[in-house]
Amino acid sequence: MVKVRSFRTLENALRRLGFVYVAGVDEVGRGCLAGPVVASAVVLDPRRYIPRICDSKTVTALERVKLYARITRTAIAWSVIRVEPDEIDRINIHQASLRAMQRAVLALAPLPDMVLVDAFRIPDLPMAQRGVVHGDSRCTAIAAASIVAKVTRDRLMLELHGRDPRYGFDRHKGYATREHLDAVSRFGYSDVHRRSFRPPSLFDKL
Repeated sequence: MVKVRSFRTLENALRRLGFVYVAGVDEVGRGCLAGPVVASAVVLDPRRYIPRICDSKTVTALERVKLYARITRTAIAWSVIRVEPDEIDRINIHQASLRAMQRAVLALAPLPDMVLVDAFRIPDLPMAQRGVVHGDSRCTAIAAASIVAKVTRDRLMLELHGRDPRYGFDRHKGYATREHLDAVSRFGYSDVHRRSFRPPSLFDKL
């Protein structure tokens, strides 16, 4: 696992242009078979540097938890929003991801005056925004949001595993691993599975 430390270069440049509250936003769980999609928005405090913030996919679970604690303790503002499987099925996963990120931004207090998004542009935001390609590995604010979203969603999937351990959510967190697909083939979909997304490897009978 190669760590690529994210930088504050873009946030600092925006602050020099007069933006005060620069938020990063990201989502996790987009490609899962089960569980919610979770988005987080974070406004980091430029006076309280947090070392070792990286894309959440490049750090261990233990490191993510430690970074989550520091981010949520020292950030100017942060929020987490989840969109559940039934809503994902109604509006599709792309729209659900955008909706989760929009809600996360609008839940911040104070509201940001600039939003940095990992790749996408979020519709219907009342403030400036900029999509950053590979933003979770280039921009500290987006990386921080990815960490907060990832830790939150992993904890939710552990709760779901405790309610129904048949699918192994504690291990794969709802992604389409072979173990997960085998469990779905055996037990069918549970209440927390997304009916609108089925990998080709699943049998039609599911």
